[in-house]
Amino acid sequence: MGAFENKTVIVTGGGFAALKDGSAGSIGYGIATAFAKEGANLVLTGRNVQKLETAKEKLEAEFGIKVLPVQADVEASADNKAVVQNVVDKAMAEFGRIDVLVNNAQASASGVTLADHTTDQFNLAIYSGLYAAFYYMQACYPHLKETKGSVINFASGAGLFGNYGQCAYAAAKEGIRGMSRVAATEWGPDGINVNVVCPLAWTAALEKFQDEYPDAYKANVHMPPMGHYGNVETEIGRVVVQLASPDFKFMSGETITLEGGLGQRP
Repeated sequence: MGAFENKTVIVTGGGFAALKDGSAGSIGYGIATAFAKEGANLVLTGRNVQKLETAKEKLEAEFGIKVLPVQADVEASADNKAVVQNVVDKAMAEFGRIDVLVNNAQASASGVTLADHTTDQFNLAIYSGLYAAFYYMQACYPHLKETKGSVINFASGAGLFGNYGQCAYAAAKEGIRGMSRVAATEWGPDGINVNVVCPLAWTAALEKFQDEYPDAYKANVHMPPMGHYGNVETEIGRVVVQLASPDFKFMSGETITLEGGLGQRP
């Protein structure tokens, strides 16, 4: 019996994306896999329906859990509160509870300098990341209060260290960190812990970044002292599972850097 059997986990940006070698290359899918191994039922959101359906097929077949895929896109022209509420309503109708919220979804125009950034590019990062986390946290709060659940939000070394060509991405991620600390303060009395993960994993998005913006990639992406990039399931997803477990309930408002020794801070 898994530690999260009969519990429900929402993972935004949870679709399956393949690396060039065909293996899993998305952090959201790695997180979903780690929770599926613990018996959790999953609500996966994302823009791409095919990626969500592929994730559902793979996870249900391998682990015998239930996966609810919901297409959802938080962006500047949408009624985002309604978009997110639809996800939460469907989750409650299907599973009757929400135990963990993982805000992983994020889009950005990485590689574009601050001077060259357009408002649309800035909005892309702020809406898909910061606003999405805001709306999902608001909509899930009453249900997380009932289950004394957990929130794990995703930030980045881009914000911690001011990476070249990532101004909007960094702004969104640092906004998420600030909001997470406030939530940890406000929701602690409700038994909800809120933490932040800054990962470095080899993903399909990182492969694409390397291909499309080689100069920015070379300036920003370095091999960690551990000698490899993180595995999306075993080295990122498993930590997220632990942060949602009873053993880590007293930890809240913290930022965990999973960069193999690269993201060291005082």
